[in-house]
Amino acid sequence: MSGATSDMGDETRHLLDPDSERCLQLRKLVEFKVYKRRWFFLGVVCLLNCSNAMLWISFAPVANFTASFFKTTLDTINWLAIVYVIIAIPFGFGASWLLDTLGLKSAVILSSWLNMVGSLIRSASVIYFLNTRSSNLIYLFIGQCLCAVAQPLVICVPAKLAAVWFPEHQRATANMLAAMSNPIGILLANLISPAIVTEETYIPVLFGIYGIPAVLACVMATAGISEKEPPTPPSASAVNLVPEPFFSGLKQLMTNKAYIILMLSFGSGVGLFTAFSSFLEQILCYKGYSNFFAGLCGALFIFFGFVGALLCGLYVDRTKKFTEVVKICFCLSSLASIAFAVVSSLRDQAVWLGIISLLFGFFGFAAYPIAMELAVECSHPVGEGTSTGLSFISGQIQSLIYMLLLQSLTRTVAASSLSSCGEGQIEISDWSVSTLVMAGLGSLGSCVFVIFFHTDYKRLQLEGKSTDNEEIPGVASS
Repeated sequence: MSGATSDMGDETRHLLDPDSERCLQLRKLVEFKVYKRRWFFLGVVCLLNCSNAMLWISFAPVANFTASFFKTTLDTINWLAIVYVIIAIPFGFGASWLLDTLGLKSAVILSSWLNMVGSLIRSASVIYFLNTRSSNLIYLFIGQCLCAVAQPLVICVPAKLAAVWFPEHQRATANMLAAMSNPIGILLANLISPAIVTEETYIPVLFGIYGIPAVLACVMATAGISEKEPPTPPSASAVNLVPEPFFSGLKQLMTNKAYIILMLSFGSGVGLFTAFSSFLEQILCYKGYSNFFAGLCGALFIFFGFVGALLCGLYVDRTKKFTEVVKICFCLSSLASIAFAVVSSLRDQAVWLGIISLLFGFFGFAAYPIAMELAVECSHPVGEGTSTGLSFISGQIQSLIYMLLLQSLTRTVAASSLSSCGEGQIEISDWSVSTLVMAGLGSLGSCVFVIFFHTDYKRLQLEGKSTDNEEIPGVASS
């Protein structure tokens, strides 16, 4: 009896080890197949990611009008963005576990409901008969907190979706589209909010505009997603006979030097981009730049970020040069952040600020989805939800630190006719020191990554792929 048990244990170990001869032989026998409904799944995730981002940043481009409408301070309005970061840290671990244990279907549907309910509760803050003198902020923050709980699930989905539903030659592109839908949501918020809110009385309109995508994403996810994975895997690495246990995966990640360097450097970049998106209007208004111009800079930042991510995603899908692309993008985005810190402290430099914003976005956001793919490559066979989730948590922790640090370094100044921070603005701040510190932190993170990060592409090695542009055999389409 004990001999039989030992044999069963050996057999299980063979199946658990993705590099074992038995497991590799099984992968060779599997016929790989892709399904057209993967594009619907991707579309739902993109809409959900976009909606969640719009809800996060909806008031940042019009922070001055929002503070006046709710009769509160700018610091209170800034906490609407910061609360996303705080909540994401503890809930990020649960999101990683849920994604790798229960699968994509449960994660996407749950996050869509949290996102929708949160957006509806936020709207209660502007419904007159539901509010007393102070309850409007209570509704606003409760709704924002529910949307924030959804964010870790939404952010961690793209890499898992690409790995489970897409073939090897489409993974980076699928991950890019799903991941970049989040900054596209930020772009839309930077365009819509200043365009609608030309005075504080228009603040309630924003709740309706941003609630519609949340409801639509929830309906599409609940009614349209019926499977957590395809019946037949699309690639060799998707043949996951026994999932890597969550806590075992965490232990492996914490002993993986390359992953730790990537996690910290990636998290630093996320933190700086979060701070930049949240405080852009406040940084620029002190020097006389309008809310509309700040929104335009934010739009250039995101739009050209999407262009950069698309081009780099297509390039990496063909060449598999993950590390080289990320290192180059990190360095160039750091140079752009230094230029922004210098030019944003000057008046009447609108053209240069626009150019710097688009370059900052082009190189910074180009690195984002590729870095998520690189996290999976250097940590395989740890689950995609775990490896990307821990990187996300690192980003949120550093986002919180940077946002609080940069706010603390501002200098409160008296209102001036040269400032465009709005009539009746309660507080006006000089962000010159904060932007210089932001540039320094970005440069430090880039230097650490460029010098110390080196890794093998473990998932590609498992699939027997080289970095050459090869055709992928045995992939059928349905």
